[in-house]
Amino acid sequence: MQLTRLAGVAITASVSLFALSACGPPSSSGGDSAAKAATATSADDMGGMDALVKAAQKEGELNVIALPPTWANYGEIIKTFADKYKIKVNSAQPDAASQDEINAAKQQKGKATAPDVFDIGQSVALANTDMYAPYKVATWADIPAGFKEDTGLWVNDYGGYMSIGYNSDKVPDVTKLSDLLGADFKGAVALNGDPTQAGAAFSGVMMASLANGGSADDIAPGVNFFEKLKKAGNFVAVDPTPATIESGQTPVVLDWDYLNAAETAKLPSWKVVVPSDGSPIAGYYFQAINKDAPHPAAARLWQEFLYSDEGQNLWLAGGARPIRGDAMAKAGTIDKAKWDALPTVAGTPVTPTEEQNKTAADYLAKNWAKVVG
Repeated sequence: MQLTRLAGVAITASVSLFALSACGPPSSSGGDSAAKAATATSADDMGGMDALVKAAQKEGELNVIALPPTWANYGEIIKTFADKYKIKVNSAQPDAASQDEINAAKQQKGKATAPDVFDIGQSVALANTDMYAPYKVATWADIPAGFKEDTGLWVNDYGGYMSIGYNSDKVPDVTKLSDLLGADFKGAVALNGDPTQAGAAFSGVMMASLANGGSADDIAPGVNFFEKLKKAGNFVAVDPTPATIESGQTPVVLDWDYLNAAETAKLPSWKVVVPSDGSPIAGYYFQAINKDAPHPAAARLWQEFLYSDEGQNLWLAGGARPIRGDAMAKAGTIDKAKWDALPTVAGTPVTPTEEQNKTAADYLAKNWAKVVG
């Protein structure tokens, strides 16, 4: 579980510098194909997919940032892309936050080290649309309306639901958040970070709000729930990691279902549920191309790969819900076993808007430390 990686979903974490040395301006060896790629809004603008692949291979490299190998299966995704197209993938700052991606693009603008693509949370994504290049992948029609910007400036890529992960050898079975207030959960319940800084934790409090009479417009009941959890002695102020989970230090973790699900491979007694008391909280990340990408063809080929059946199934293999999942299930191209194995979700999902996130973030900034510490 990478705490900082989630920071951009709802709020911006503290900023770290992009730790790559300046390597000078991008090479102009790509010639006309590079210039064409920089303005291409689809593979057709390049003359088709084969021409896009050829231009990307001529560039030879792709710069990505803030993609932990264990996050939604990104390690395998990167390797598969690199092997498939014989393109070197430079992965910078894998544990960085969404805002760090934008900062890096600004700091490295005009240099070969700048990120070519972004994978960022909602707040940061929508605040920086002037930095993106419009592009529509070949599978554009499969992506539901409302999950993409009309011209392709950004597109939701993968997501999931807030969940409870727990070690069934250490605590009783869980179905609802209210279960966690019981005496069997003393010193057991961890939230993935500080909700004033980390998006997973933020969404965990929002989940608690919806389970306790609140709404996406009112996060206060969620804060009250954690106050009760602390008073019961059940809340543990430890940032969960695979090590704390496997050692038993954090036998219950509130986090995205795909991150919790990743632990089941290492800890067979680890179970994941989307709680039934309240509407499920959904969240999707945003994919975009840096308009100043030093490798514009490779950036566009990366998008094509991510939104292909192969790319979408690779996210699914990491426990994440690919944005084309429903269309692929209908077409029979989804990995059915992994699709069917995703945690069951009941009720109508809630995806807070940017305005709702901001209101909630302001409330947390003023009240979280006072009631939870």
